Amino acid sequence: MTDTQSASSAAKPGLAPQLGAHLVPGGTRFRAWVTTTDDVAVRVNGDTHRMAPVGDDVYEVALPVGAGARYSFVLNGQVTPDPYARFMPDGVHADAEVIDPAFTWQHADFPGVSAEACVLYELHVGTFTPEGTYRAAMAKLPYLRDLGVTAIELMPLAAFPGERGWGYDGVMLYAPFAPYGRPEDLKAFIDAAHGHGLAVLNDVVYNHFGPDGNYLHAYSDRYFTDRFHTPWGQGLDYREPHMRRLILDNARMWLQEYRFDGLRLDATHEIHDDSPTHLLRELAREVRAMRGQHLLFAEDPRNLPALVTEDELTGVWADDFHHTVRVTLTGEHEGYYAPYAGGAAAIAHVINRGWSFEGQPWPLNDEPRGAPADALGAPSFVYTLQNHDQIGNRPTGDRLHHREDVTPAQYRAASLLLLTLPMTPLLFQGQEWAASTPFQYFTDHHGELGALVSEGRRREFQHFEGFAGGDVPDPQAAATFLNSTLNWAELDEGEHARTRALYRAALGLRRSDPVLRSPSRDTLHARADGDVLIVRRADEHGTRVLVWNLGGGPVDARTHADGGEIRLHSEARDDSTLQPGEAALLAVSA
Repeated sequence: MTDTQSASSAAKPGLAPQLGAHLVPGGTRFRAWVTTTDDVAVRVNGDTHRMAPVGDDVYEVALPVGAGARYSFVLNGQVTPDPYARFMPDGVHADAEVIDPAFTWQHADFPGVSAEACVLYELHVGTFTPEGTYRAAMAKLPYLRDLGVTAIELMPLAAFPGERGWGYDGVMLYAPFAPYGRPEDLKAFIDAAHGHGLAVLNDVVYNHFGPDGNYLHAYSDRYFTDRFHTPWGQGLDYREPHMRRLILDNARMWLQEYRFDGLRLDATHEIHDDSPTHLLRELAREVRAMRGQHLLFAEDPRNLPALVTEDELTGVWADDFHHTVRVTLTGEHEGYYAPYAGGAAAIAHVINRGWSFEGQPWPLNDEPRGAPADALGAPSFVYTLQNHDQIGNRPTGDRLHHREDVTPAQYRAASLLLLTLPMTPLLFQGQEWAASTPFQYFTDHHGELGALVSEGRRREFQHFEGFAGGDVPDPQAAATFLNSTLNWAELDEGEHARTRALYRAALGLRRSDPVLRSPSRDTLHARADGDVLIVRRADEHGTRVLVWNLGGGPVDARTHADGGEIRLHSEARDDSTLQPGEAALLAVSA
């Protein structure tokens, strides 16, 4: 089905007047909300035009220019980039481009993906391919479809300074990052993904603005507040209507104009809002009122089921699973791994409860963390073995399978567990073939800020046991970014091919097997028998049992599963013997 989205219908803002530059009959209307001065103008294609006040500190002018015109606002004589810009082709400190949002969609009838069917694949556009663009990533969509994932989660796209970065220091929330491509390239990527049956989610950062290129203060200090502070500085004042609508209308733009199928909400524990209705709840309600099926996942370490039951989000990143599995395989106990026990019993506990901490004191500050999550369905827990944080926040950006104390067999067994649980699995680019490339922390700040970032990164890890004096990759170096780019040439080589085959087989079973397809937690039970993890899923369609040998000697999977036939062995064998580190999924007769 083809659908042409017109400029007039592309976005329906919640706050009038709409700010920024927008096409109107006969030209473009420029609007700005400014409380810092009454001397407001706009410079368009080099010519400056006064803007007239229209009430409530809003200034506007309509000019006979169209899409492609370059502009900046001029506040009290100072050329100032537009924080509502829709595209910044030359970077966040330069002129914006007037954008026509019209786009002819080829797959306008794509229904989205349900939470129950969601298998997330997190990727960073800049390092997913050597080209680092939407168009290059588009060529990999058939691969992702055939792998068996159902939803792509793009790391943040809002414009940030420089030519490379993770995206979590965005400053122009409405402008997709130019080095990845133009807005129409992003729409083409999403449209093509829909054609392959893949949903696309956008990772959005609504808790802070980056330190370089944030011009909101030039327009009004009322965007910010000292009532709250975040790890990144001054808090955002969500009680201020313009700040609130800036966020809510931004979500609306991504979901309606760009037709993203959902959002990953970054660090929601740092969205501090003392309004009668919390921003997250209002955002979720506005999204639920939109046409279509949208997924909303929060990154939040607090283990709060209320994010789903009260704030109406789809689910939460439940990192306790990752931490418990990692401690089991590596024995790490530094930093935030310190509160976690390893072993089969600990993994069984987190699977049965959804997360480990349900109100117990958090050992690092002795404050209660979490609440019981009995009311949540399995898809509300996002489980992972790798994501950008758990890899990139390590000193060298090493992945779980890069560690010498994690064997390929152990890694594949952990992967089989992840992919056969009813929780929402999230994969990070390349983990499905045990990619040799790291994912390191990289930035492209200029001047003093760049030097501070480099020095701060070195200091961050100087006290880590076993890493003192180690060589932390410089985040400012181009090589750090390039080293993080996936090497697709290794896809079909040796252990890479074996691991990818397991992922494809496991995701195929997750999709086709009626027991594994069920999202129910009621039919899920995990237990430990010594060093053996046993995960049983049983309903009217049958019984499936995953057995993972975490001990030092061989075990028989059938003995621990009460019989059954091997459906999938982590080492692609048909026998039921599990050597240390191996796992198998069995179908057991009632």
